[in-house]
Amino acid sequence: MTQTQLGDSINIANANIKNRLFKSAMSEQLGDKLHNPTSGLANLYETWSAGECGLLVTGNVMISRTALGEPKNVVLDEKSDLNSFKAWAASSKKHGSSVWMQLNHPGKQIPKFLSKEPVAPSAIALGSGLEASFAKPRALEEHEIESIIQAFAHSARLAKETGFDGVQIHGAHGYLVSQFLSPRHNQRDDKWGGSLENRMRFVTEVYHAIRREVGEDYPIGIKLNSADYSKGGFSHEEAMQVVQQLSVLGLDLIEISGGTYESPSMVGYKVSDSTKQREAYFLEFAESIRDKIDTTLVVTGGFRSASAMQDALANNSCDMIGIARPLAVDANAPSKLINNPDYKINMPRPTTGIKAVDKMVMLDISWFEYQLERMAKGKAPKPNLSAWSTVAQTLGRLGSAAFKQRRA
Repeated sequence: MTQTQLGDSINIANANIKNRLFKSAMSEQLGDKLHNPTSGLANLYETWSAGECGLLVTGNVMISRTALGEPKNVVLDEKSDLNSFKAWAASSKKHGSSVWMQLNHPGKQIPKFLSKEPVAPSAIALGSGLEASFAKPRALEEHEIESIIQAFAHSARLAKETGFDGVQIHGAHGYLVSQFLSPRHNQRDDKWGGSLENRMRFVTEVYHAIRREVGEDYPIGIKLNSADYSKGGFSHEEAMQVVQQLSVLGLDLIEISGGTYESPSMVGYKVSDSTKQREAYFLEFAESIRDKIDTTLVVTGGFRSASAMQDALANNSCDMIGIARPLAVDANAPSKLINNPDYKINMPRPTTGIKAVDKMVMLDISWFEYQLERMAKGKAPKPNLSAWSTVAQTLGRLGSAAFKQRRA
């Protein structure tokens, strides 16, 4: 039996994806003042399409302009300029890639300078030192929950209308869907909380509402935590049950990630040495669930070499390989990975050497955002961009706002 190769195509919901490389979502921060996509976003995604990535998933597009996770988020709702979304979708597909829109609601992960009273399943504040930058949320009323579910569906319909090939529900990393799933953050005593069946009701209702709007043949995926990696949070065992239930319901793709911004495992926080040897942070979970579902499975986080990616496919651990930050420094990485079995991505690790400064400007985010901004302007990424240059640019651009934490 022939082993699956990185360059092999794959069918998802009757749509053909040209290879097994999956651009996972990154926050681009390239929305305009009205939260429409800028022309730079179209340029950026055209560049990634030219680099031969099979499936491009957008950075999180918010379903409500009253619930922004970051200042320059793109929002897709009834007030949006749909022509700008059509241009974004068309550019993304110019070189044969497929493009899906990631849909998100941040819940309580909204910095204080954007919202003094965010909403969440329960009125429980973020911990791990994030309390100073993120306000304690108000618990959602049931009619508000229903309204948010419909907002997801409405944005999905508009994504389809504007030319995106599918949508992905952001159900990971501590955002609203993830908050509902977590027994730590969801302590409701109604039908939306308590048992796992109740806690997963929100995500299943979001899926059903989207499916009603977009039809049976339109691809719907989800990004889901394999675990929250925090005390009292969403566990591996619960994640396995949710994955199986979503597969039965008919989701077309499940991307496995993990962690929250209280415990950021998705960026390698406290990763074991054995995991580092295999590169992918969440491959073991994928292997545990692989024979229990028929849904297309993607693993994102940690992959750096063509050999490790190929091994994951050959062992049937997953169906596609998710990569994100490597594409911020080399848009042609997919082509290199497909054509050179010995290719390995060398990732910069920007730091000023002073932890307080790095944290102040969120260097592990802002450095990569500047790379995306360069690509959006038609410039090549600058892997040797100094950390101090990033600090200077951030302070010069944002002034005192640079000291306000934008993300958990």
